[in-house]
Amino acid sequence: AFHPRPGSTAFPGSHGLRSTAVQPPPLPRVKALTFHSGCYLIVRMVDSALVKTFRVPARHGYAVEVSPFFPSRLACATSQYYGIAGCGTLVVLEQTEAGIVPFRSFDWNDSLFDVTWSENNEHVLVTGSGDGSVQIWDTASPIGPLQVFKEHTQEVYSVDWSQTRGEHLVLSGSWDQTIKIWDPVVKDSVSTFRGHGSVIYSTVWSPHIPGCFASASGDNTLRIWDIKTAGARIVIPAHQAEILSCDWSKYDQNVLVTGAVDCTLRCWDLRNTRLPVHHLAGHTYAIRRVKFSPFHASILASCSYDFSVRFWDVSKPDSALETVEHHTEFVCGLDFSLHIPGQVVDCAWDETVKIYTPACLTVSH
Repeated sequence: AFHPRPGSTAFPGSHGLRSTAVQPPPLPRVKALTFHSGCYLIVRMVDSALVKTFRVPARHGYAVEVSPFFPSRLACATSQYYGIAGCGTLVVLEQTEAGIVPFRSFDWNDSLFDVTWSENNEHVLVTGSGDGSVQIWDTASPIGPLQVFKEHTQEVYSVDWSQTRGEHLVLSGSWDQTIKIWDPVVKDSVSTFRGHGSVIYSTVWSPHIPGCFASASGDNTLRIWDIKTAGARIVIPAHQAEILSCDWSKYDQNVLVTGAVDCTLRCWDLRNTRLPVHHLAGHTYAIRRVKFSPFHASILASCSYDFSVRFWDVSKPDSALETVEHHTEFVCGLDFSLHIPGQVVDCAWDETVKIYTPACLTVSH
C-alpha cells in the first residue's frame, strides 16, 4: 500500500514519496538485524559479469559507498517501508572471494537516505536521516552514533565528506532547502547556505578545489558554492525537471554531471554553462544517482527508477556502453570502487546490494 510505482502521484521526483504518500504510524525502533538467519548471498553471472549479491530483509537500499581505505568494505544506507515510514539501518559489508558478508549494522529510528565514509578515519561513517538529523558512526565502537547533529527541519537526503587535504568537513543537503557544513568534532553546524527554491537532493564536495561544493535541487538548478561566500557562485538551470543527483569529474575540476526526472544526464563545463557539453538519453524513468569513474576520465554511470544501471563513455559518438538490469525495483545507490578498476556497487529497493564489474569495463579504455 505504501509502494508508489513509476508514474504514480508520488513521482516523478522522489520528494513525493514522503510528502504525498499516506503515512502509517511510526514503528518502534528494532533490534540489530540478525544476518545469519535472515540474509543470504548469491554469486551469479549476468551479462558476462560476476555479480555478488547480499540481501538485507525488509530494508530498501538508498545509498551505497565503498570505503576509501579498505578495498573490500562498503556501506549501505537502508530504510524500512521504502523510506516512507519506519526506521533505517546502516549496513557495513565485506567483500570476500565467496561473496559478501556482514561486518557491522547500526539502527536508527528513521529512514537513512545517504551515507559517506570519513576521509581521515577508516572506521567512521556519516548518514543522513528522514528525521532531519545527521549521524556519525564508528565501526570500531558499534554501540550507537558517536555524534548526532540535529539542525535540519526536514529529511536529510545527501551527505558528503570533504575530499581535499586539510579539510575534515561534512556536507548535508535537506528537503528544508538548506545546505549545512559540519565539523565532526563541533556540536553545531559551521555554516548554513540558502538559495535553492525547492528540496535539495544532492550535495557533493569538489574533489579538486578546497571549500567548493555542488548541489542539485527540485528547483531544476545545479549550483556551485564556496564556503567563504554566502550565495551560490554559479547557478545553472540544468534541466527542465527536478535534478536528483550530481557528481564532479575526478579528472577535470570544471566538469560535472547531473541526472534528472526528465530521464537524461547532462555534463556541464563551468567555464561555459550556456549549454551542456554532453546530453545522454536512454533511461525511461527518473535518474536517481550519477557517478563519474575514478579510473576513466570519460566514463560515468547512472542508476534509475527504471530498475537499470547504465554506463556511458562521453568520448565516443555513441556514448551508451552498457545497460545492466539485475534489480527488480528502483535502483537508488551507486558507486565505483576506488581500488579495483571497473568494479561497481549498487543497491535497490529490492532489498539487495550487488558488487560486479560490467562487461564494458572489463577491458582497458
